[in-house]
Amino acid sequence: MKLAIDAMGGDHAPEAIVKGAVEAVHANPALEITLVGDEEKIRPHLNEESNISILHTTEVITSEDEPVRAVRRKKNASMVLMAKEVSEGRAEACISAGNTGALMSAGLFIVGRMEGVERPALSPTLPTQDGSGFLMLDVGANVDAKAEHLLQYAIIGSIYSENVRGVKTPRVGLLNVGTEEGKGSDLTKKAFQRMKEAPIHFIGNVEARDLLDGAADVVITDGFTGNIALKTIEGTALTMFSMMKKTFMSNMKTKIAAGLVKSDLKGLQKQLDYSEYGGAGLFGLAAPVIKAHGSSNARAVYSAIRQAEQMVEQNVTRTIAKTLKELRLKEEEQK
Repeated sequence: MKLAIDAMGGDHAPEAIVKGAVEAVHANPALEITLVGDEEKIRPHLNEESNISILHTTEVITSEDEPVRAVRRKKNASMVLMAKEVSEGRAEACISAGNTGALMSAGLFIVGRMEGVERPALSPTLPTQDGSGFLMLDVGANVDAKAEHLLQYAIIGSIYSENVRGVKTPRVGLLNVGTEEGKGSDLTKKAFQRMKEAPIHFIGNVEARDLLDGAADVVITDGFTGNIALKTIEGTALTMFSMMKKTFMSNMKTKIAAGLVKSDLKGLQKQLDYSEYGGAGLFGLAAPVIKAHGSSNARAVYSAIRQAEQMVEQNVTRTIAKTLKELRLKEEEQK
């Protein structure tokens, strides 16, 4: 299996990216990785691994770059060359922790959309109380959506969760303002009816307050609402840990208490750690494209690589394309 990775994307690039790649090839000797970026900066973090190669370039797309313009103008940027490795058949999947908008543009313009998919979705796995996590899509690839798009997201998410996350018969829920049928906007009402007839285990509407309780294995929404929900969850978690830290460090009594529950707090932090869940998939593209968190450490990069490996091993892209094609044919027959 061959993967391409943007070694220059992310807050801790290239060190964290390279170390994650090294960990991945040690875990799977059959894996071949091409690191795309400045060889002079990448080489010091390697240990002569035979199954890691470097595609040298000094051009980089930064977080300040306008995504579409950067992808079109910076032809030799590490992210662009990474996507070309996939589109030209030298890699089966790619990963970047760089500019999210630019990666979506590179995915669309270079890797290309899957046949039948109108709009790809950005889809992270988020934590739940029981540690199983849930997939949410979309969280920002498209702020406007139609019922057809949400239907496709539901099918894509269900297939991914079953084949990659190992969830048997994934429960698919539609994010809404209430659980009753008939609630919500015109978009959610139409999407609800479409999902009821889809080849998925649709459990109906779910509310935002129930997401971390594991209300569903796959949560479907438009990119605008999904992005707000995602950042609210992230912000709440960060704020709670900050408040807990201040409380425990406020006086000698609470410091002693902190020492007694230190291991438990570390366990809780790990349970909420994004690095344990890999990256966010750009689902609906012709090949697996993974967006790792911008602040990814080596462990998070390793998890994103494992995620890409599983998508390739399980032929997730092909399965999604086949299911969507069968659904289209069925709908055409019914007209």
